Amino acid sequence: MELASEDNFRLNVLLANKPKAIRIDESKLVVYGLSDKGEAKVVLKPTGRPEQYLRAVKELISGHILGSPGGYPVYLKRWTRMGQMRDESLEQLLMLGEPEAVVAAVGSPGLTEELARRAWWAMEDAENARRMLQNPTIVDSRLGPELAAYVLDYLPFETETDSQTSSVRLILKPGLLPPDKVADLWAKSGRKQAYLVGFLQALPDALPGPLPPRADAESLVVALEPLSAAGNPLAQLLVRVVSGQGQRYLKTVATVLDKPPNQDVVTATFDCLREYFGDLRADGDPKMSLDEVREEAMIFVAASAPAPVREVLSACPQAQDDIRAMRILSAAGYGMIRPVLSDPTTLGSLMRRKLKPVLDSLLSQVERLRGGG
Repeated sequence: MELASEDNFRLNVLLANKPKAIRIDESKLVVYGLSDKGEAKVVLKPTGRPEQYLRAVKELISGHILGSPGGYPVYLKRWTRMGQMRDESLEQLLMLGEPEAVVAAVGSPGLTEELARRAWWAMEDAENARRMLQNPTIVDSRLGPELAAYVLDYLPFETETDSQTSSVRLILKPGLLPPDKVADLWAKSGRKQAYLVGFLQALPDALPGPLPPRADAESLVVALEPLSAAGNPLAQLLVRVVSGQGQRYLKTVATVLDKPPNQDVVTATFDCLREYFGDLRADGDPKMSLDEVREEAMIFVAASAPAPVREVLSACPQAQDDIRAMRILSAAGYGMIRPVLSDPTTLGSLMRRKLKPVLDSLLSQVERLRGGG
């Protein structure tokens, strides 16, 4: 389809002025160009079906930017949407007026603050904001807090729990939100387990409202101080767990696992536990069933235990149950879920009923570490 002569002329003028980015409003049939002076726009007057006319507009733009009307699809297929775009190509991507091209650009590790601002102008979108907040350069820029504010405002409209968790985790990076916004988000998280998982991921040792240390924390810290100072990872972990922040972390985990809405929240929480207690299991997720994990934890504190364990038990014999509990929690993973719930789509009360043996067992270990016996 040929473009109307007036549209062809105005689009070529817009392109001749070398815009920094182009955005197409397909519903209103308007092409916008971003320059140092602001926005320019071309209101299209289709001579045929809008879909076909817009395709012709994009071919004209692609031909000007890339040298070939069909250049955009071939060009982008060489790359993925996961940040493997060549840095020198990013400016061109933002001038194509294609949402897919913007997505490719914002995922690039070579994105600069200036290019990020152009991309944000081209396509304000929560997923794009999250992608850019994964980039340390953008987080540390002046655009970072602006993106975080957008994600925070959009959070009530997120319907997928993994997106909710990811949003909370990303906007809690240092310097993005003022303290009062963090406090308000924490208050709202009491009714949203997915939000709480985001807090667990982002601030495991700095959650709002730390609790008092465990009742026996002082005596444990004194007994373990020489080992902790010498770099014994188990001693350091036990001191971390009995602290006020450690107790807040455990209580938050218990809140999530008490009534998780779906398996995404469960598995994300399990990931948090493996990360938190990771010093006890350098190999990561052992993919063992609950029964296997329990048996293995008993062996872990037996006479043949690794040297760091024997050192801690020598200094604090009463810590044996704590060590066993931490060892079990360090193995939380899908291997525990699979034997009792093989269908990944099961959620709600049915999911909780099937997972009850696993969740109850893990919650009992959390309670043990909170001093509940």
